[in-house]
Amino acid sequence: MILYIAEKPSLARAIAAGLPTPQKKHDGYIQLPNGDCVTWCIGHLLELAEPQDYSDRYKQWNLDHLPIIPSEWQWKAKSGTKKQLSVVRKLLKEATQIVHAGDPDREGQLLVDEVLHYAKVPKYKLESTQRLLISDLTTSAVKKALNTLRSNKEFAPLSRSALARSRADWLYGINLTRAYTVKGRQAGYQGVLSVGRVQTPVLGLVVRRDLDRENFVPTAYYQVLAHIQGASVPFTAKWLPSEACQPYQDSEGRVLSRPLAENVAQRITDKPALVSDYQSALKKQAPPLPYNLSALQIDAAKAFSMSAQKVLDTCQSLYERHQMITYPRSDCRYLPTEQFAQAPHIVSKLQALPLPYQQAATQANSRQKSKAWNDKQVGAHHAIIPTTQLNGYDKLNQDEKKIFELVARQYLIQFMPHYEYLATKIILEIEGGHFSATGVSVQQMGWKALMPASKKDETLLPVVNKGQTLHCDKGEVLDKVTTPPDAFTDATLLAAMTGISRFVSDKSIKAILKETDGLGTEATRAGIIELLFKRSFLTRQGKQIHATATGRALIEALPESTSVPDMTAKWEAMLNGISQNTEHYQTFMDELTGGLSHLIDHARTGKMGNFANLPKPSSKGSKSGFKRTRKKSSPGKTRRPKAQS
Repeated sequence: MILYIAEKPSLARAIAAGLPTPQKKHDGYIQLPNGDCVTWCIGHLLELAEPQDYSDRYKQWNLDHLPIIPSEWQWKAKSGTKKQLSVVRKLLKEATQIVHAGDPDREGQLLVDEVLHYAKVPKYKLESTQRLLISDLTTSAVKKALNTLRSNKEFAPLSRSALARSRADWLYGINLTRAYTVKGRQAGYQGVLSVGRVQTPVLGLVVRRDLDRENFVPTAYYQVLAHIQGASVPFTAKWLPSEACQPYQDSEGRVLSRPLAENVAQRITDKPALVSDYQSALKKQAPPLPYNLSALQIDAAKAFSMSAQKVLDTCQSLYERHQMITYPRSDCRYLPTEQFAQAPHIVSKLQALPLPYQQAATQANSRQKSKAWNDKQVGAHHAIIPTTQLNGYDKLNQDEKKIFELVARQYLIQFMPHYEYLATKIILEIEGGHFSATGVSVQQMGWKALMPASKKDETLLPVVNKGQTLHCDKGEVLDKVTTPPDAFTDATLLAAMTGISRFVSDKSIKAILKETDGLGTEATRAGIIELLFKRSFLTRQGKQIHATATGRALIEALPESTSVPDMTAKWEAMLNGISQNTEHYQTFMDELTGGLSHLIDHARTGKMGNFANLPKPSSKGSKSGFKRTRKKSSPGKTRRPKAQS
C-alpha cells in the first residue's frame, strides 16, 4: 500500500483528485480503489516537549534552573491532533511505500519527517520514501507532480535546517523568556516578557527607529538652482559644491551656510553658462521578477495598507480554496523553464478577466520569455504566479481580488516590452562653479503601462552641444531642512527584515549576508510581526508602527546583542547554509548554546527598574500567541510561551 502524507487536508484532497477513482473517505484518510491511501497532518502533529516534560522541577519558573538545554530532545503530540496522529501512525505500519507530501519548504519538509521518525518507521521504509512537491493545487498540475516523484533523502538538509531552527527558537525563547519574565516580576511587572531569536531584533529595529525620530534635531541647509535660458526649452540646474566648500557642508554634502549659498546665487545671476558635458543615452529597463511572498507583502502594504499576516492569509485562500495561485510561502522569484509552456494558456485567460489593467494587458506577448525563467535559480518551489484555473475570479472577495490582481500583473509584465527612456545629463560651468541637470524622457512605456501611474513627471531637457554657451537668467536659493527617518510601516518593516544587512554593523557579518540576507523566513515574517503586536510590544498609529512602553523597556533591559540583528542574521544565513548542505547542524547549535549561559548571567545581574511603572499588561497582550496559557496562574507556575522565533 502506498501512503501519501499531505501537510493539511486541503492538500490531501488535491492529491486525491489527481489519483484514480472511485475513492472512499474515511476518518482521517482517503482510500483509493487499489488500497493506496492519502492521509494528512493538520499542520504540525508534533511539537517539541516543554521543560516540565523533561523534569517536574521546571514547572516553576526559576532563574536557578537556567539555562535549560535538553541532552536528548523529545517530541510530543500536540493537543487536539492526537486522533489524527494515531491515524497516520496506523497507516504507516501498513504502508509498503511512503510518499512525503509536505509543503515545498523547510518547515513542510520537517513537518512530515518528524512524524516518520516519531512513529519509528523502519530504516528500509525511510530509505525508499519519496517526495512529492506540489506548488499548484490544480488537478493537472498535481497529476504532473505525481509523475515526477523524487527521493526524500534529497531533502534531508532542508529538514535538518528546519530542525535546527525549531530547536534554536526553543532554547533561545524558553530560557530568555523565563529569565526576563522572572526578573520583570521581581521589579513589579506581572506580564510575560517574551524574548525570541528573531522577534526581539525586529522589536529592536522599531525601538531604535523611534528613538532616532525622537532625538532628531532638524538642520537647515541650502541648495542653489541656476535658471537656464538659451536652449530650445528653459531648464534648471543644481549647484555642485567644490572641495573648497567642505568646511560649510555636513557629512552628506549639504551646504549649511546661507551666506555662501546667497553669494553663489548672486554671482551666477545674468551670467553665461558653458556646457562642459552633455550625455544622452537610450536606456531599457526589464520588468521586475514575479513575486515571492515578501515582495508581494511589501507591495500589498504599499498599495492597500494590508498587514503581512492579512496578505499571507489571503494568499492561502487563493491557493487552497480557489486554486488560482501557486504555493504562496515561496522565497523564490524565478520560474522553471518547463512552466513556460503554460504561459499562452494563462496569459489568454488573464487577458479575458476584468482586471483593472485589462486594456494594457492585451499587449502581453506570451511567446516572449523574460529572465524569470531560470532553472538554476529554482529550488523546492518557484515564484508565485496564477494557475490555469481562473474561472473563479468573480467569486473572490475584495481582498482576494486585490492580491490576485497584483500576482496576475507581476506575471503579465514578464510578457511585455521593456520600459525605454532617454536619460539626459547636462553639466554647466558658471562663474567657475559647476551645475548639473538630469532628465528623463519616456520613449516606450512597455511593462510600466500595467503599473499605477507614477507621481513623478518627466523632466525634459533640451538637446545641447558640449562647448555651447547658454545663459543663466538668475540664481535661486532654496531653503531646506533635514527630516527625521520615517517611522516603520508594514512595508518598510518587512523590507528591513528581508534586507537586514543594511542594519548590521559588523562588516564580517555583512559579508556573510551578501547572498543570504534576511531575518526569519517567507513563512514566518508575518507571524513574527503579528506576535509583537499581540504581546503588546508594538502598536499602530495609522500606517505607522511604533514600540510600546513595554517593548521599549524590554529592549533597554536586554543586552544589545539580543536586540540588534547581527548575530541573528548570521544564524539565519547559517540555517540557509544547512538547507543547502554547506553548513553543519552541530556547528550552528554549538554557537547558539555557547552564548546562552552568558545571556542568562546578564539577565540575573541586569537592572529591571524600568518595568516598575509600566501599564498593566492586557489579557490580550499577555496571552495571545501563547500556548495553553492557564486562565489563572501564579508567578511560580507561569506557562511558557510557545517557542517561536
